[in-house]
Amino acid sequence: MIKLDFELSAEYVELNKLLKLLGLCETGGHANIVIEDGQVKYNNEIEFRKRKKLYKGDVVQYNNHEIKIN
Repeated sequence: MIKLDFELSAEYVELNKLLKLLGLCETGGHANIVIEDGQVKYNNEIEFRKRKKLYKGDVVQYNNHEIKIN
């Protein structure tokens, strides 16, 4: 598992945008597909909402990466 930290510069970041910003998905469309397919976990639960708002302290897991929102 590759652990990453994401420094939040606003109140929140949307899940699909996070995956694109970190380069884990090539496009926003690709991010939407992997979320809809149930490949992404949010705080240890499978998350299907593409625009789920992520706040400080949240953890996202996708494709052998664990991202902590700071």
